[in-house]
Amino acid sequence: MLSEENILSAKILAIDDNILNLQILKKILSSAGFINVTMSTDPTKARDFYLDINPDLLLLDLNMPVMTGFEVMAELIASVPNDYLPILVLSAEDESARLKALGCGAKDFLHKPYRASEVVLRSRNIIEVRLLYRQIKIHNLSLESQVEARTAEIKQTRLDVIRRLANAAELRDTDTGQHIIRMSHYCEKLALAIGFTPSQAEMVLNASPLHDIGKIAISDAILLKPGKLDPQEFDIMKTHTTIGARILSGSNSPFLKMAEIIALTHHERIDGHGYPRQLKGEDIPLVGQVCSVADVFDALTSVRPYKKAWSFEDAITEIQNCKGKNFDPKIVDAFCDIQNEIQIIREQYSNHR
Repeated sequence: MLSEENILSAKILAIDDNILNLQILKKILSSAGFINVTMSTDPTKARDFYLDINPDLLLLDLNMPVMTGFEVMAELIASVPNDYLPILVLSAEDESARLKALGCGAKDFLHKPYRASEVVLRSRNIIEVRLLYRQIKIHNLSLESQVEARTAEIKQTRLDVIRRLANAAELRDTDTGQHIIRMSHYCEKLALAIGFTPSQAEMVLNASPLHDIGKIAISDAILLKPGKLDPQEFDIMKTHTTIGARILSGSNSPFLKMAEIIALTHHERIDGHGYPRQLKGEDIPLVGQVCSVADVFDALTSVRPYKKAWSFEDAITEIQNCKGKNFDPKIVDAFCDIQNEIQIIREQYSNHR
């Protein structure tokens, strides 16, 4: 609700080349209790005054030298688009001028000579609408801010659940939950390096932790076996890709669709000797190829029940040796080009529980 104080303290700007007209307006408005009135006889400064004062009412003459009231309105519309312009035109012009003024942005029109009571009533009407417009605009901005904050909270909660779910699988066969964090950041950097947009790379960052979610269905006897898996055990291990894809399937979410693709294809090789579908070359989705390089690199540089961690340099060399076999040469080259960033991520998320 608007109080009388809100209305009477509203900011009013009056533009008229005739100083006598301005003095009359000042007296009328002051007598009605308005306390915040600014006047100018120079229409060329109307825009600057308007932007500086941000008035709740603009009283505007039409017939002025150098710049007409119509030109002032056109300038204001160009300067503050999508805003409510609280313009009350005061003019001795005829009916055609009134219609033109209303069509050019004026909210109301008064013929000179005018009655003081009508100036006050029409001024109050425009001021009330202007103040209510501002209140609604502020309220809408507040609602938008609350919605954005809530959306961000929901998104963060979703990502937290996903990371914890991914950790539940990863902690069963690695010495650290940091693997999925490192691997996902490697994926993001590599995705950017090969031309993904920032938003696409962010989706890869958040979807890639679910690459091994299917391992929750693999027994500890296989996951934690200290030696090499026999053929039958390895066949069982390979099913984590299809199991993971099945867990993530059936969603309309682009995020989960990407996670499903990653889970299914991150062990494919461009020479066709990967699993589970023996896809070759460009038949392997790009996100699967990106995650494959990142996953292998982190596996090489991490301790496993069956091996020690490789040095950073040896792991980079091994990735290069796999060009054209496991990995697309272009992706390998891109990965090596960003190895300084990879090293920083490796050090930032070092092995610790």
